[in-house]
Amino acid sequence: MECPNCRQNASRVIDSRPSDENRAIRRRRECENCGFRFTTFERIETTPLLVIKNDNTREPFNRKKILHGVMAAGQKRPITSSQFEQLVDHVENKVRQQGVSEISSKKIGQLVMDELAELDDVAYIRFASIYREFKDMSSFMKTMEDMIAKREKGN
Repeated sequence: MECPNCRQNASRVIDSRPSDENRAIRRRRECENCGFRFTTFERIETTPLLVIKNDNTREPFNRKKILHGVMAAGQKRPITSSQFEQLVDHVENKVRQQGVSEISSKKIGQLVMDELAELDDVAYIRFASIYREFKDMSSFMKTMEDMIAKREKGN
């Protein structure tokens, strides 16, 4: 595997462990040339999954887009990168467990919102403000009130 530091093609595996609920292997590697350490993930190749966008166009499922979105929503919040990765893993697993070849972006967005609601209230509201495309302040406030009521009911 190519070293991201020196671009040499000689690295060795230092440590391997299961990841993503045993659906991937996390490998810690060390470059034999410069000694730089880096992490790689090995995943099972799955059948292509298409996302149906709001304008009815289709594009391949891209977990990086989800990760980018939740990281933007969780910016400056006490959420670790592993928690973001785990959230995206959960969403992707739920999508793939449905056994469909196409899924709407709205359904994916709702799955992300469900996961964010459990992780961090502020990140949830930030994501919801973009995902739900609020038309006015009252619809935004209604979402916040629903979130507060749900939290109080759960405690």
